[in-house]
Amino acid sequence: MYKNIYKKIKKNNNIIIARHIGADPDALGSQIALRDIISTTFPEKNVYAIGTYSSKFRFIGSMDKPSENMYDDSLIIVLDTPILRRVDVEDFSKFTDSIKIDHHPFEEKFCDLEWIEETSSSSCQMVIELCKNIKLNMTKYAAERLFFGVVSDTNRFLYYSSTPRTLHLVADLIEEYNISTTDLYEQLYMRNMSEIKLQGYISQNMIITKNNVGYICITDKIIKDFGVDSASAGNMVNNFTYINELLVWVTFSEDVKQNVIRVSIRSRGPVINEVASLYNGGGHPFASGIRLADFSQVDEIIEKLDLICEEYKNQEEK
Repeated sequence: MYKNIYKKIKKNNNIIIARHIGADPDALGSQIALRDIISTTFPEKNVYAIGTYSSKFRFIGSMDKPSENMYDDSLIIVLDTPILRRVDVEDFSKFTDSIKIDHHPFEEKFCDLEWIEETSSSSCQMVIELCKNIKLNMTKYAAERLFFGVVSDTNRFLYYSSTPRTLHLVADLIEEYNISTTDLYEQLYMRNMSEIKLQGYISQNMIITKNNVGYICITDKIIKDFGVDSASAGNMVNNFTYINELLVWVTFSEDVKQNVIRVSIRSRGPVINEVASLYNGGGHPFASGIRLADFSQVDEIIEKLDLICEEYKNQEEK
């Protein structure tokens, strides 16, 4: 697989690197790092990273502005995205060649060459593996972006996806490129007081069902009242991992710019991606997402999640 990816990269002079809509540090880190790695290895090639700009994660890097000549005889490399409708590009048909690199469970084949590793902690880990197995030149800048992504997607190596291989790869990056982890952690986890106040509001107003599903609807009014953006509100879901009363926890965050309700679901045991898939969402067994048109399906989704929590608890008792 590594050699086949390398052949496609070497063959194409125009290379577009994309990822999913609503980008997170793993998607952005792998995208921006791979752009830097390919540009360094093949300086004669035109390499672009495209997608909606994220002000929240601007410290990771910037996007390139799309232009028509970008797409001429071009290869697209899609990172961290299991299904076509989630890819942050306007017209996928413009590309003549395509590669998918993803660590989510398989949902749909839409690229000519697809490398899927469900056991990998992150797409950033897969890019590190790629560089170790073929002749691509890693840089310190790229290594730092990849560190952001692995740390974020593993929640600082707390999740089951953090294997000994993950830790060895990151340790090698830190040592080889003299990465200051303290500086990078500060960039990744620095928060405005407005976000901390919103976290307090969520803690006080989260509804918890009888089977330990915690949820809250964060409307545009709440987002404006606290002076945060919709991405910050949605990411709050990651702050409620170790709470005794919660098995599954969900945020429904209104995004008026995208005209969607961002649903972020996390779990400490019950498998949740099957529920997400019922609403054209998906993701990992314990971390999934959905996009809704409005709040009308909130009760329905919570009922389904409450049921799987009840079944999980009954199974645990047995």
